[in-house]
Amino acid sequence: MKIFLDTANLEELRTAAAWGIVDGVTTNPTLIAREGQPNEKQIASICEIVDGDISAEVVATDYENMIVEGRKLAAIHPNVVVKLPLTRDGIKATATLSKEDIRVNVTLCFTANQALLAAKAGAYIISPFVGRLDDLGMTGMELVEEIVTIYDNYDYDTQVLAASLRSPLHVKEAALIGAHIGTMPFKVVDSLFNHPLTDSGLERFLKDHAKAFESGSSK
Repeated sequence: MKIFLDTANLEELRTAAAWGIVDGVTTNPTLIAREGQPNEKQIASICEIVDGDISAEVVATDYENMIVEGRKLAAIHPNVVVKLPLTRDGIKATATLSKEDIRVNVTLCFTANQALLAAKAGAYIISPFVGRLDDLGMTGMELVEEIVTIYDNYDYDTQVLAASLRSPLHVKEAALIGAHIGTMPFKVVDSLFNHPLTDSGLERFLKDHAKAFESGSSK
C-alpha cells in the first residue's frame, strides 16, 4: 500500500520524505489555507519535496469552472493530480479531464455506488472517507472493502485511496483490505514507528553492548 501524507505543511513533508516512505501527498483547500500561501505556489513547493502524486483540489463547484481550474492545477507540475468532488458536475468534469489525460482524484466518496460512477468516468483515484463515516456511527473501512471488491470484479484501473485515516489501526485495516493508497496526517505516519517493545529492546541492546565493552576494556 502506498503511503500518502495528508498535509500541505512543508516542514512535515520534508521530515517524512527524509524517512523514504512517503509515496505522495493529498491536499485540500483547508490544508492549503493553513499555510498562508497562494494555492499554486504551495502546490509547486510540495512538488519539489515529494516525487509522487500530489493531489490539488479545485474550489469551483460548477462544471465549466472545474474544467478551467483543473487544467490550471494540472499545468503546475506533471505530478499534480486534480482533485474533484463526487457531485454530478464533478463526475462530468472527471470524464472530460480524464479524456485529456489529466489524472483526477475524486474525493468526498461515501458510498460504493458513488465509487462506481467515479471509475466509469475514468477517475485515476477514488477517495472514500473512513474517519468521517466512523464519526456517524458507521464502519468506514467496510466502504473501502466494498469498493476494492467492485473494482476487482470489473478490472477498473481506478486506485482506491483510503482517506481520513486517523490511527495506526486504520492504516493496518486499509492495508489488509487491499487499498492501493492510504493517506493520513503526519502524526499518524509518525505513530506507525512506535511500539514499547522496540524502545525497551533497543535500550536493552545498548546496555548490553556498553556493559560488554566496559568489561572488555578493563582486562
